[in-house]
Amino acid sequence: MVKISNRLTTAAALVTQGYTLADVGTDHGYIPIYLLQQEKIPSAIAMDINEGPLERAKEHIALYGLQAYIQTRLSDGVAALEPGEVEAVLIAGMGGGLVIHILKDGEKVCQSAKELILQPQSEIEHVREFLREKGYTILAEDMVYEDGKFYPMMKVQYQGENVKMALEKSSVAELDLSTGENVEVSKLSDLYGGLLLQNRHPVLKTFLEKEKLIYTDIKENLEKQPASEKIQARLAEVEDILHYNELALQFYV
Repeated sequence: MVKISNRLTTAAALVTQGYTLADVGTDHGYIPIYLLQQEKIPSAIAMDINEGPLERAKEHIALYGLQAYIQTRLSDGVAALEPGEVEAVLIAGMGGGLVIHILKDGEKVCQSAKELILQPQSEIEHVREFLREKGYTILAEDMVYEDGKFYPMMKVQYQGENVKMALEKSSVAELDLSTGENVEVSKLSDLYGGLLLQNRHPVLKTFLEKEKLIYTDIKENLEKQPASEKIQARLAEVEDILHYNELALQFYV
């Protein structure tokens, strides 16, 4: 049996039982191999933009005797996929900007999938905001802490340009926000994940506590500096972060 990290195991757990899978940026091909061995998926397409990782994936697939179940394709994002060809698309281990780029360039493919499993390594707020604005609903979220880093991940589904993120909004709306404005609800959801907050995810709590300590320290240091336009602007940014951090931590009270 192939061994994969807790981060990848958690992402793999979001894939729906019995769905065919496309693994974008497959690298070594470990997630499709793992899911086949767990008998969670019937088949997969392992894709990567570079020949080197794809060759390594082919070697690992052959090592575990899964050539009949896992195809490999050289692909920039989901360019080598046809709309509806697979039911689940997994995009993990890359920056949020690249995730958004793949979703934009492969719009038809991504919208046709029954689910997308996303694990952006950065810019998570921008990814969630993009999903919300483009008609994707977040169906499930999880988060792990591994090797000193926090990894949020999510299962999403396209439901149309005009759809509201009902799960996200309803979960965050349970919090008594000071303003009661939708913009605050959406912002809080984009920053931290509405379902993570609703479920009071323990790893998110750890993240929030660390964030509070870091930015409280930054705020105190800024307040000791001679007043200037630059300092005031940065102080306002930090206070804004701490404001949303406080709202999020109220879920754990």
